[in-house]
Amino acid sequence: MHQLSGLDATFLYAEMNNSPMHIAPLLIYDPATTGRDVVRFKDILATFAERLDRSPIFRRKLAMVPLNLDQPYWVDDDRFDLEFHVRHIALPKPGDWRQLSILAARLHARPLDRARPLWEAYIIEGLDNVAGLPPGCYAMLLKVHHAAIDGASGVELISALHDLSATPPPPRPVAPPLLDPAPSTAEMLWRAYKVNMKAPFRLARMVGQGIPAWRRVHEGVKAKKFRTLGDKERTRFNAAVSPHRVFGAVDFDLAVIRRAREAVPGATVNDAILSIVGGALRQYLMDKQELPAKSLVAGAPVNVRSRDEAYSGGNQVSMMTIPLGSDVAEPLERLRSVHRDAVGSKAYHEAVGARFMTDMTHSLPAELAALGVRAALGSGLMAGMKPIFNTIVTNVPGPQVPLYMCGAHVVRSYGLGPCIDNMGLFHAVTSYDGQIAVSFQACRAMMPDPGFYEQCLQRAYADLQAAAEAPRKKPAARRKKAVGKTQPRGNRALKESVPKAKSKATAKARARPRKRPA
Repeated sequence: MHQLSGLDATFLYAEMNNSPMHIAPLLIYDPATTGRDVVRFKDILATFAERLDRSPIFRRKLAMVPLNLDQPYWVDDDRFDLEFHVRHIALPKPGDWRQLSILAARLHARPLDRARPLWEAYIIEGLDNVAGLPPGCYAMLLKVHHAAIDGASGVELISALHDLSATPPPPRPVAPPLLDPAPSTAEMLWRAYKVNMKAPFRLARMVGQGIPAWRRVHEGVKAKKFRTLGDKERTRFNAAVSPHRVFGAVDFDLAVIRRAREAVPGATVNDAILSIVGGALRQYLMDKQELPAKSLVAGAPVNVRSRDEAYSGGNQVSMMTIPLGSDVAEPLERLRSVHRDAVGSKAYHEAVGARFMTDMTHSLPAELAALGVRAALGSGLMAGMKPIFNTIVTNVPGPQVPLYMCGAHVVRSYGLGPCIDNMGLFHAVTSYDGQIAVSFQACRAMMPDPGFYEQCLQRAYADLQAAAEAPRKKPAARRKKAVGKTQPRGNRALKESVPKAKSKATAKARARPRKRPA
């Protein structure tokens, strides 16, 4: 039995009928490395069954405290059914990228069953006509509720299911699970009573931490270490979302991104990706004649785990706010702008405290947090509020070595995330084995043309690459002095002074009025 943190529970409370709160890696496999050119579904089921003990997420379901008097608990599911969670489907012919994107968006738009462990895996066959991939590939969409994992812990979950070699290790005997007994209602209420008795002290501690943080922010603004961004611009993506989604993704060469960011001293790969997203949004909104005058702003989640918490599950994230430079046309100038603002945002983040947001959610009483979040979303209040940011751009660094499952090679890695009211566009940046991809999930009513937005991302990437690789203008060479024709400094100064005197006399003569003839 394990209790959810305040931040974990917030993702449960924020889930509405139009906004499921799960995240999902989308992995594409080439079975040619198996030696049989095929992976059977029963082999995938066997791999899941063998590795269920590598993560507690697979078997745990929710146990809600009555009246939301305390945060929910994770308890073992004594009726766990693997074949309910791992499902097998296929694309119709021709099996192209557009069909996969539509299917992934539809599957991701469906909420998870809260009566069962909060994950589902879809094995999708029939990827026979995807550009850049050989026929016979298949995909896996692994949906996991955001209350159970964040991006960093999701990478650990993927690693648990994969091998570093195309030759899988010999199968292990599947041991019967050791199930913890679920807490009774009386036990949960008694624990809630003890927790709520300490709530005033937690709130007082949070206020005590907030006052020094406010002072550090005030001093940072005064010293111009960072700037306040003021009210954010409202775009088509900052309104109430529908229950329907679209998905798309574009692959980039990580080596090209690294070379491009070197054109701006100090810039990072993340800065370059943010500038590409800013350029794509600029092009997309210009096409709709909706580009705001001010830059759009991204929320960038930051992993705040300590070294001891590196393999812990759940959510341990904070949030940085970074302008995307969508008001800048030139790619390198946009990258400079993003880098400058990213440095300022990091300074602001350090001034507030990396774990302040996480600690704040732990301090709020569960019933108050649940009531506040659901009231804001259910009443439509969230959709009418001023945007905190215009989109999410989360960077999930993956392994830079090849991964295999059942001997099949992972050839592409993408990500899907949640869209909620006032934030109908989500970007996931995934890197894997020398590749980097920008995936996006959006409300279908807000972005009816995801293929065009993919083109905008590709064009912004190409523009940045071309600008970074363009030859730089060299400063003009100084004119060499003629040998043997140098004059003494005094003579040269004398010669230069004569024309000046002559020019002054000429100017006076011209200014004197002429006499007319009688």
